[in-house]
Amino acid sequence: MTTDTAPPLALYVHWPFCVSKCPYCDFNSHVRESVDQTLWRSAMLADLAHEAEALPGRRLGSIFFGGGTPSLMPPETVAAVIEAAERHWGFEPGIEITLEANPSSVEAARFADIASAGVNRVSLGLQALDDADLRFLGRAHGVDEGLAALETAQQAFARVSFDLIYARPGQTLAGWEAELRRALAYGTEHLSLYQLTIEPGTRFATLFEKGELAAYDPDEAADLFDATRAITAAAGLPAYEISNHARPGAESRHNLTYWRYGDYAGVGPGAHGRRNGVATLRRKKPENWLAAIERNGHGIEREDPLDPQDRGVEALLMGLRLAEGVDLSRIPDAPLDAKALAGMEAQGLVRREGMRLVVTDAGMPVLEAILRELVVT
Repeated sequence: MTTDTAPPLALYVHWPFCVSKCPYCDFNSHVRESVDQTLWRSAMLADLAHEAEALPGRRLGSIFFGGGTPSLMPPETVAAVIEAAERHWGFEPGIEITLEANPSSVEAARFADIASAGVNRVSLGLQALDDADLRFLGRAHGVDEGLAALETAQQAFARVSFDLIYARPGQTLAGWEAELRRALAYGTEHLSLYQLTIEPGTRFATLFEKGELAAYDPDEAADLFDATRAITAAAGLPAYEISNHARPGAESRHNLTYWRYGDYAGVGPGAHGRRNGVATLRRKKPENWLAAIERNGHGIEREDPLDPQDRGVEALLMGLRLAEGVDLSRIPDAPLDAKALAGMEAQGLVRREGMRLVVTDAGMPVLEAILRELVVT
């Protein structure tokens, strides 16, 4: 039975397959010559049913299909997952259902069917508005194809977001400002704007170690970060999280559940979840996840109870990314270094607003350093 007092739950569905592996990507994504769609649909529904049994009495406020490349999912699989989720939990009015998509013409041709399946928000991985940089990033689409897919998405879905990566090799401040203003002109309600980072285990990391790829100068990257926040704010899409910008009311409700440290169910290979103080992790490799489903009826690899210290650390690490900061009244005995906190307040890097702790605009460019010093792990 659903309880009216329980806060809405979020559901993350991981589709692990991609056409190719991007050289910057450290996500759980895999390239396979073929995928047994019927088998995968039934396995996903089994994993979902198990998670619903573990989280009774809740209603869903959001669903997020991530990956990998979820736009490669057959629309009937998307529909089946949405229908099962509603049957197991029930939906909050106006539920947000997001699907990540590649902006290719092949996948854009599925957008109308994906919308008919119940998806009402799409997040497009445009990544750049420059053909040479798209090739450098390993993207299969060009600028024209990507923008055509964006137009198709805006016709098919009520809400559209897209991603761009900046601080690319050779990119100038003026070049990024022009690209960002061009992106804003397309009128989407939400943009995810990420600095290019060299992640361990990626193709870019190998090139970096060989001296064949240089990291972007930190001071110049900071200039791009400042310009990004100023330009988006002036356009009416201020940063509500360190890398995410939206018109007021158009923030990603699903991602806000993570950042505000709410409960979320995670199904599919490698999916993480947080339910009732327990961290869940599904088996990462697709074949291992399928075998676990067949063997156990679910894909769980680990379920780790989190003590109050663990939960406090996670809530701070997630919440301090937000412009609204963290409500410390929700974190008893918040694991904060008092000396570091006082020093950061004096420097204007953080501030307190009653029981709320906020990283300031001056602190956001050095957020990772702040978190390392401030949060006691």
